[in-house]
Amino acid sequence: MFERISRASISQEKIVLLIAVLLFCVFSVSLKGFVSSGNLLTLLRSVSTLGILGIGMAFLVLGRGIDLAIVAIYSASAGWTLHLANGGVSIWLAMVLGYLLALTAGVLSGVLVAYVEIPALFATLGMAAFVFGFVRYALVPLYVVYMPASGASIAWIGGGFVFGVPVPILFFALIAVLGFLFLRFTKPGRFIYAIGDNFAAARISGAPVRPIIILQYAISATIAYLAGIITATAVSAMDTDVANSSMIYDIILVVVLGGIGLSGGRGGIRNVIVGTLLIGILLNGMTIMDIEYTLQNVIRSLILLIAIVIDSIINPRDEQIAQQGDI
Repeated sequence: MFERISRASISQEKIVLLIAVLLFCVFSVSLKGFVSSGNLLTLLRSVSTLGILGIGMAFLVLGRGIDLAIVAIYSASAGWTLHLANGGVSIWLAMVLGYLLALTAGVLSGVLVAYVEIPALFATLGMAAFVFGFVRYALVPLYVVYMPASGASIAWIGGGFVFGVPVPILFFALIAVLGFLFLRFTKPGRFIYAIGDNFAAARISGAPVRPIIILQYAISATIAYLAGIITATAVSAMDTDVANSSMIYDIILVVVLGGIGLSGGRGGIRNVIVGTLLIGILLNGMTIMDIEYTLQNVIRSLILLIAIVIDSIINPRDEQIAQQGDI
């Protein structure tokens, strides 16, 4: 009983939140300009896209899956949208076509996992390479695609403000709220937790396991496309080569660091928010300290390794989980 109380009162989420608060206090005292309103808004704005993608990844990890194609979908679909608009296509039609590309890639990943029964790790790794290669070969001839003049009508998505708050932050908040409501109060959301908690039991109990898996990847792709449009409108361009960057590790980092168990069925949107805040504070502080990018990558990678070790201790994978899990 004492052990149960201890585990309930001291969770990974609370520990990470405490570290984020302490780090914020240390940087506030030691770094000039860290607590200025401009820097704090910049901090939140810079991690909004990461947090949004983290929510998309959380939908998969909660169901004991993973989506390594999320960054490729994020960059390729938004890049194609800008390329179509540069070619004279209406920006709104270009956005519809770009979203259909993202959704198709997501559904295909879901089909490979749910019906072909390829482990999610390998299915999405292959899909990431395919999406990037196909888009670069057949659809977008340039690595960097710039926003056309016709894109001015959607520039508010990434560059606008509402009562002084950057719109990307509001999108992050909106997606977090919608994600929370979906997982907590809808039947598909409960099915995702059931699949992550015990895949075999969920299937035996009559849960529509295969359609739910496809739905998870469709949601992830939808969120990835929205994040791509936010980035593209914020910087007036999209670098499709970001699919080959270390961004996927940052996304996994905010999910695992916040306390969502890799074994599935544990955690929620709140964990992603906590993980995103910690990483945002850390990255912002390292940038102000002018720490070189390579060293920042080393620090983030080390934190990811520590988070995975902690997750394996807090959420041990038993024999049944090891047989069913994909990561």
